[in-house]
Amino acid sequence: MGVTGHTPPNDTPSGRSASIWDVARVAGVSQQTVSRVINGKTRVSESTRAKVMQVIAELGYRPNRLARTLAGGPASSVTVLTSDTALFGAAATLRGMEEAARAAGFSVGISVLEPGANSTDVALRLNRPQEPVMVIAYDDPGERALRELPPDVPVTAAVERPDDGSGGDPWQLWLDDRAAAAHATRHLLSLGHQTVHYVAIPSSTSALPQRTRGWQDALRAAGRPLPDPLRGGWTPRSGYLAVRSLLADRSVTAILCGNDDLALGVMRAAREAGRDIPGDLSVVGFDDTPASAYLHPSLTTVRLDFEGLGRACFGLLLRRLQPEAALSLPTWNEPELIVRESSGPPPAAPGTPRRWT
Repeated sequence: MGVTGHTPPNDTPSGRSASIWDVARVAGVSQQTVSRVINGKTRVSESTRAKVMQVIAELGYRPNRLARTLAGGPASSVTVLTSDTALFGAAATLRGMEEAARAAGFSVGISVLEPGANSTDVALRLNRPQEPVMVIAYDDPGERALRELPPDVPVTAAVERPDDGSGGDPWQLWLDDRAAAAHATRHLLSLGHQTVHYVAIPSSTSALPQRTRGWQDALRAAGRPLPDPLRGGWTPRSGYLAVRSLLADRSVTAILCGNDDLALGVMRAAREAGRDIPGDLSVVGFDDTPASAYLHPSLTTVRLDFEGLGRACFGLLLRRLQPEAALSLPTWNEPELIVRESSGPPPAAPGTPRRWT
């Protein structure tokens, strides 16, 4: 939602970066008010703070951090710790964190974790002592970093959903992909499939992946057969290899995949096996990657708001750094099943008219 009552974004003279004066003029406030917002002062109403932050983002204003530090303002840098910058979920979460942090005038450093890092290794990744940190802790290296960070470091994290669905740490946020996997499985059962097979992503931690648990939850609750999960990887090739022998069994009519890349490989294997999608095989993915809507057939999948979660992690960190400001926490979208062309009813028995639901 744009800010009302001001001139359009990027309203600065050609060739010149936006200044604090441009922000003040477009937001309709004084330069002193913009300075208070940038420096985290409390003498600003929440509505004014939100308006100024919106204009800062729209104009692409970058505060002069050296001048702020010399003036006694708070240092404005944050380090993001992650073990992966390529996989879709981690990359999208990182994008949301960066977007929110830079809009607030923070510089962002990214440090890629290695397996087995100890507390000294983790501490050395910070630009300065007690620098605020955000951790993408969807896997063992991320979880280890959370445990090994010095206790005086302000930190927030995007984590895997806790097994019991409740959070013991108020500075951690997650997406409920367990509930989302259960919903996707119920969708396939509601179409008339007797059971749903599953191609699993690798376990990112020592625990059973939450998506696998959600698939199991739905089948058990419906009293349906529970096949062994097929071990996949992260790539289309691993999905392709996982299901080639399975697809010879014509009683297999529905497959849920742990991510969209696996689903892409499953669809290729199905085509080679002479299986029609969705005529006699339904395929559902996970994550709603940008390509999923443009496959043929387009892929039914679960959309997860990783970017929104990343923005919320920074908002939570800002609340931790400025408790007196009573900042509101950005929200993110709940997981959503996006129904497209790759899912449908199972094939009818010979001689029985097919019924679409």
